[in-house]
Amino acid sequence: MPLALIALAIGAFGIGTTEFVIVGLLPQVASDLGVSIPSAGLLVSGYALSVVVGAPLITAGGSRLPRKKLLVGLMALFILGNLLCAVADSYALLMVGRVVAALCHGAFFGVGAVVAAGLVAPDRRARAIALMFTGLTVANVLGVPMGTALGQAFGWRSTFWAVTALGIAGLVGIMALVPPQPASDGLLGELAVFRRPGVWLALGTTALGFGAVFASFTYIAPMMTEVAGFSPGAVTWLLVLFGAGLCVGNVLGGRAADRRLMPSLYAILAVLVVVLVAFVFTAQSQLLGAVTIALLGVAGFATVAPLQTRVLQQAEGAPALASAANIAAFNLGNAAGAWLGGAAIDAGLGYTAPNWVAALMAAGALAVALASGRRARAAVPA
Repeated sequence: MPLALIALAIGAFGIGTTEFVIVGLLPQVASDLGVSIPSAGLLVSGYALSVVVGAPLITAGGSRLPRKKLLVGLMALFILGNLLCAVADSYALLMVGRVVAALCHGAFFGVGAVVAAGLVAPDRRARAIALMFTGLTVANVLGVPMGTALGQAFGWRSTFWAVTALGIAGLVGIMALVPPQPASDGLLGELAVFRRPGVWLALGTTALGFGAVFASFTYIAPMMTEVAGFSPGAVTWLLVLFGAGLCVGNVLGGRAADRRLMPSLYAILAVLVVVLVAFVFTAQSQLLGAVTIALLGVAGFATVAPLQTRVLQQAEGAPALASAANIAAFNLGNAAGAWLGGAAIDAGLGYTAPNWVAALMAAGALAVALASGRRARAAVPA
């Protein structure tokens, strides 16, 4: 694999850490800033919604820039946002920092996926995308647990100082390793792909499928401490299990998608439904809950490469904006999932209720994926 993929993975590691680390720090942030757990959970939704808005707007605005220059500028914006988080003395300023940091997220992964896919042969595109997204999985194995432990030991602001340093490392890696990249074909060409129904079905599958993961994952800390009976310090190790599952799922999903894209996607989403339903019950047990967290990581992240590859396939000819829109769809689902999971808790349904919400979202994603597959088969001449 080209070294440029490693550079993209370094950037993804920094971005993935800042996106997910807040989950392990929700109780500390809520206590320090005087807000409820569901309100602190909105820091996840605020980040995700900023990605939804920023992904298409920034990608469209930068459509005339060479892709390497665009990636460098995005990492600079990421660094600024995390500096604001590190110095935040209020919930409002922390939210502003999260929003600023998130503006780079969708465009980075959207443009980065196009760059990654273009560096390898067509039959290895899903694996190349998976390798770039390895930065996200490593962020969950190392970045998020270490950031959580750092925040618990020295205060949550110290975590964002560390993430700022990660952003600087990502910026240097991209500047050093990514070769010069051309600009896209222009905004009008990129916008034209949104006339294709297949693109919208792919985006809908993404929003529902990954939203299901976040409806559950956002509330893992209170679920495991209040229901399973783990100590707050054990949350770090549970996040390590989740991150290890992400690594496995990322590899499996990339390889499966390169072989048979849609059948693999159907199977992965079906497994995700089963895992989420099971989590309602296994969350009552420390052992079974920990095992299910790992399986949630496997099933959840196994969807990423197939979903991103599906959008690139449907947007063939002008993929950059559609790819960024798919990252927006990931995060629209994240925001909706986090909000719906919090609403279930606020309604008095208990800390395991988000798993029911998540299972319903995953089932919806499977239904949309099946509809997309049927439409594609019907369009192929006999």
